[in-house]
Amino acid sequence: MMQANYTRYLYVGVLALLSWWLVQLTGSGGVQGIVVGPHSPDYVSKGYSKWEMDGQGKLKKQLLTDEIIHFSDDGITHLLNPLISFYRDSAPPWVIRSATGILSADGKELLLNGKVAIDRAASAHVLGLRINTSNLKVSPETSYAETKEQAELISPPNWTTGKGMKLVFVEPIRLQLLDKVKGKYEKK
Repeated sequence: MMQANYTRYLYVGVLALLSWWLVQLTGSGGVQGIVVGPHSPDYVSKGYSKWEMDGQGKLKKQLLTDEIIHFSDDGITHLLNPLISFYRDSAPPWVIRSATGILSADGKELLLNGKVAIDRAASAHVLGLRINTSNLKVSPETSYAETKEQAELISPPNWTTGKGMKLVFVEPIRLQLLDKVKGKYEKK
């Protein structure tokens, strides 16, 4: 009876030794670490959307983007096809879109790269407006945007251009072209 117990222990010991030897032979004996570069994404999201409400629960801002890529080393977030909307009580929202954007680590500055379109639909109280520009810096927290690039304002049948622009999306709305302003206006 004692010999049968020793035989079992011997078989288990031989089996453990054989398993260890096979692991050493195949080279898969440990967990391999993944080496990540210094500026590598820590998360990616496709079809991202974010809504911000005011104190009364009304939609204040909305961000939609095809993809976000966040980097942990500097905290910045890259956006693909971002669309940001600023809502107001009695008027259509301001809608800004571009091909790419970069959101700062603190979320206070959104740099929209390349061509940028800003739209506000017409309503009973306001005329429709389209602004074409590029390289727009947006402060979502303060509903403010600016660029040093050429800006084209189209509010049919009127058209205005200028170099550099500042725009405040909340009441009182302020739109300022900074330099070399010219335009074509309908006469009454």
